[in-house]
Amino acid sequence: MSMFCYQCQETAMNKGCTIRGVCGKTPETAKLQDLLIYMAKGVSAYCNILEGKTELSGDKYKWVINALFTTITNSNFDDEAIMAEIRKGHAYKKELGVKVNELGITIPDKYLQFLQCTYHITSEDDSIDFDEKGISAPNENNPLLDRACNISSKESMIEFGEKVGVLRTENEDIRSLRELITYGLKGMSAYVEHAMNLGSENCKIYSFMTRALAELDNDTLSVDELVALTLETGKYGVEAMALLDGANTSTYGNPEATQVNIGVKNNPGILISGHDLKDLEQLLEQTKGTGVDVYTHSEMLPANSYPAFKKYDNLAGNYGGSWWHQTKEFISFNGPVLFTSNCIVPPRGQASEYIDRIYTTNSAGLTGAKHILKDKDGKKDFSAIIEHAKKCASPIEIETGTVTGGFAHNQILAVADKVVEAVKSGAIKKFFVMGGCDARMQDRKYYTEFAEKLPKDTVILTAGCAKFRYNKLDLGDIGGIPRVLDAGQCNDSYSLAVVAMKLQEVFGLDDINDLPIVFNIGWYEQKAVLVLLALLHLGIKNVHVGPTLPAFLSPNVTNVLVEKFGVGTISDVDSDLAKFL
Repeated sequence: MSMFCYQCQETAMNKGCTIRGVCGKTPETAKLQDLLIYMAKGVSAYCNILEGKTELSGDKYKWVINALFTTITNSNFDDEAIMAEIRKGHAYKKELGVKVNELGITIPDKYLQFLQCTYHITSEDDSIDFDEKGISAPNENNPLLDRACNISSKESMIEFGEKVGVLRTENEDIRSLRELITYGLKGMSAYVEHAMNLGSENCKIYSFMTRALAELDNDTLSVDELVALTLETGKYGVEAMALLDGANTSTYGNPEATQVNIGVKNNPGILISGHDLKDLEQLLEQTKGTGVDVYTHSEMLPANSYPAFKKYDNLAGNYGGSWWHQTKEFISFNGPVLFTSNCIVPPRGQASEYIDRIYTTNSAGLTGAKHILKDKDGKKDFSAIIEHAKKCASPIEIETGTVTGGFAHNQILAVADKVVEAVKSGAIKKFFVMGGCDARMQDRKYYTEFAEKLPKDTVILTAGCAKFRYNKLDLGDIGGIPRVLDAGQCNDSYSLAVVAMKLQEVFGLDDINDLPIVFNIGWYEQKAVLVLLALLHLGIKNVHVGPTLPAFLSPNVTNVLVEKFGVGTISDVDSDLAKFL
């Protein structure tokens, strides 16, 4: 195998990418990402050892979060950027190791594989130093301590990365649970990083994330203990979702029902993709009065429904569909594109013509694209992308009209009386939660057909780019309530849980599973994994996941999810409708 990765739904043959990632990442990038996660476990172990014994600066926790986010599917394809993060993590490990030695703390045996040695990673020095509490010679039983595994160059980093990938855990069930937790933590990193960018933090979440990462390769943990850690990941996932929801709404107001333009104007434009609202705010401020319009793309569509963004005349609307259409839509857009987080498709063939128009920021990265950093105050200078846009033609119109958005929990609860009355009268028989992710595989057409065939007395609750499979269909309304209630980004999935819990309260039900709600969720990457774990923590059962169950779930772990929580997958539309209805 050149590589092994099975963290997303499109992994080859639903088993694992072994030659090149379906997402587009190379074997080299995959191994560097494996090493970055391994480095994050080492920093996390030190943080866990030192927590409560000395004051730890927040930059260590934030680096761990950024390392996790950098490895989310379709986030970063820039090997140099990933190597820079590995070097930064190494520096943190060394700094924290010195502090452990100064305090005379004995490193627990379960962490020794991360902390026995310090690797020099400067290009001038190929040697390996072992710290005072480490081992003075290589250990044949632990290949990670082999002297050949230094990380002084890209080649040696890749060689080291080969030894710390997914398959190093031989027991299939242990591996499955470890990766399920890892991917949940990756999803969590997205929520907390976006909240962090808005000045909202929760140290308890940071502490859990580093504790969980540090425990993942602890061979003394039993399957039952790993299952408990998995459910705890769901618990903190709910807290992370609430944190981001509070950060977004306190900064930009509660989303409100909005008709979003999907046509174009005559000015040159900048297309902003990803999920980070702080970046959108700064870009809109800096483009005011420049003659350049800003368009949202894919998961940025919901930004049009926030009151704070409606004051910007230069916010022109949304351009295009979900993320995987970008290789065609970026060509017709003509102007530069800013990626604020994951959902990048590396351009190839004809699409390569727009690589010079791609800009990245935060954890996103792409070889050949220009990366924009923030200053010490968190501000970014977007003048380069604005000047670039002025030299470009205006976007080519690919569709016209509007789409409806803005039905986050506050907006839905504002019409709760209408909703409850519609349920009591029988006008609404059932709600279908169809949030989650979109992707390019043909079996995703299932979700369009499913929405089209749903009876007229049902309502779809959605969040995430999965909505692009049906949000432009004319599905009508029920007594003025749109049959597609779009709560926003995948990051806004918290809204769907809030609505479910509120309905449980309104109807006086002891069990949330007695609600007339069906969960039929499409997944693609790791934020959707966290959403599933959060739903399980909330006690929601019989969640259906599609178009396939994750490849990283072993048969035994799958059986636990099926028997304890009723997790299932989809089949064909007609059969599923008969079952759900």
